[in-house]
Amino acid sequence: MAEKMAILCNGETEANIAPTLIFASSGAALDYEVHIFFCPAGARWALKGELEKLGQPKGLPNLVKLFNDILELGGEMTLCELALTNRGIDPKDVRDPRIQITKAPPYLMKVEGAAQTYVF
Repeated sequence: MAEKMAILCNGETEANIAPTLIFASSGAALDYEVHIFFCPAGARWALKGELEKLGQPKGLPNLVKLFNDILELGGEMTLCELALTNRGIDPKDVRDPRIQITKAPPYLMKVEGAAQTYVF
């Protein structure tokens, strides 16, 4: 069984999403079972076009590529269901259909026993 890595993105700045994606893609590349949770404050990063607004941050990898690589490597991404109302998000605006929309308890059950947990 692969080691679990739980990552929460709880902010809407580059300082929140860049480390989220760098750590998650690194974990996925190491065959960890990666689970990202976008809290309402970090929900914008799960939406179409938001990563592209950052352009190519100086000295950082391409964040759009990292996002896509995580999903391609089997990483799971979850958008907090509360963000739909809290942030006025329409589910059709979610960046990728593989992003799950659910509340925190199912996510917490899924990452139970995670060896690594990060919050950005």
